[in-house]
Amino acid sequence: MKKNPKKIVKVVNCGKIFISASFNNTIISITDVKGNVISWATAGSSGFKGTKKSTPFASGSATKLALDKALALGLKEIEVYVKGVGTGRDAAVRAITSTGLKITKIKDTTPIPHNGPRPKKPRRV
Repeated sequence: MKKNPKKIVKVVNCGKIFISASFNNTIISITDVKGNVISWATAGSSGFKGTKKSTPFASGSATKLALDKALALGLKEIEVYVKGVGTGRDAAVRAITSTGLKITKIKDTTPIPHNGPRPKKPRRV
């Protein structure tokens, strides 16, 4: 019989946290420096449904859920990248600071159109 090889446990000291806060949900991905995902969580996966997914409390609890998985791997230092205009973006950053991790950078990567699409034609009545 063939034995399965044991799973290799990664030890990650530095990482990046990507927070995508939309009007309906908040997605948190924690990666290592190369960009490989260590852990992730959403407001929906942490048990919230419907309009409660878009609340700051749901965002904070999803962030804590993702950080608990990453802290088990030895995460100590992080860079935070926030994207989107949802209500959970500030609550997610506050949840990160409450864990005691060393934050080296906080960057807002929300896409902003420089000119945008062509406007609609005026309405004829």
